[in-house]
Amino acid sequence: MKRLRLGMVGGGQGAFIGGVHRFAARLDGRWDLVAGALSSDPERAAASATDLGLDPVRSYPDFKTMAQAEAARADGIDAVAIVTPNHMHAGPAIAFLDAGIHVICDKPLAGTEEDAEAIAAAVHRSGKRFILTHNYTGYPLIRQAREMVAAGELGTLRLVQVEYAQDWLTEPSDGKQAAWRADTTRSGKGGAIADIGTHAFNLANFVTGLTPSHLAADLSAFVPGRPVDDNAHILMRYESGMRGMLWASQVAVGNENGLRLRVYGDKAGLEWAQEDPNRMAFSRFGQPRQIITRGGAGATEAAMAVIRIPAGHPEGYLEGFATFYREAADLITAEYKGEPTLLPGIVEGLDGVRFVSACIASAETGVAWIEL
Repeated sequence: MKRLRLGMVGGGQGAFIGGVHRFAARLDGRWDLVAGALSSDPERAAASATDLGLDPVRSYPDFKTMAQAEAARADGIDAVAIVTPNHMHAGPAIAFLDAGIHVICDKPLAGTEEDAEAIAAAVHRSGKRFILTHNYTGYPLIRQAREMVAAGELGTLRLVQVEYAQDWLTEPSDGKQAAWRADTTRSGKGGAIADIGTHAFNLANFVTGLTPSHLAADLSAFVPGRPVDDNAHILMRYESGMRGMLWASQVAVGNENGLRLRVYGDKAGLEWAQEDPNRMAFSRFGQPRQIITRGGAGATEAAMAVIRIPAGHPEGYLEGFATFYREAADLITAEYKGEPTLLPGIVEGLDGVRFVSACIASAETGVAWIEL
């Protein structure tokens, strides 16, 4: 398989998500990190590049310089990973797309609908690939759940319940990761709904194949003085008649990374939890509950396509991200054999930003129903 050249914007010293992307990109041997604008502080960017062993010539002081220089090189990057706070997604994404370089962007797509639409316009005029890293859809059992729903094994869908519960923002915090998420100039107007709610929203959409037509959102900021929501209860309605509920919280004490999905049809239901990602419960009406394991008996083609190690050996967060990088490499080199919809892109990104806007509009109007 051809190894591709990767650049990175953001993700320098002290950044969590940049390290995750770098680990994931290396896991299947498809990418080499060769260039970066790793911080808005040029000195920190240079120090970060040294830590990572990058050629100093390809450590750039800003993303605009990087996009222009890499596009002009015969050995320029094939794609760039954007791992900055939300408000810094649009500028780099547009610059690299316009330079003819594919983009892999951390979620959510942008902090505002205006920025999201600007990225979408750049995607369409460039013709380049744009991949949004909703990494949980890369888990094998989530791929299997989607396949089972599409095959009609649950029957006509009636209910979807999705939750993402954390507790790390239960108290006021001025740490780096907390600070930008509570700063509306960097995160946008959404707090928990943007940070983790968009993951839950995307996961429900991915598995069911359906997107809500309307929602009603009750948003709360339990920590005094916090300018963005830290808890959300959201009702969702679908054109098909299905109903849904989404709970996103970063103040639910005792929860670490509690992403959980339940889907119910008129024939069967399934349940999956990210903290135990290698097991999924499947229940046919009137029959004993089954536990399906990742790679075990009954594993489907969709699950097996993204499994790296034998059943009983845990796979999880980093591997989910790695699946995206492997499939992104296949997509860019025209070797991708899966459904294009399996990799979230600009459509899913726009859906996520509109979800956040609709939640805010609903909360501001007394938890009114808002059309998506």
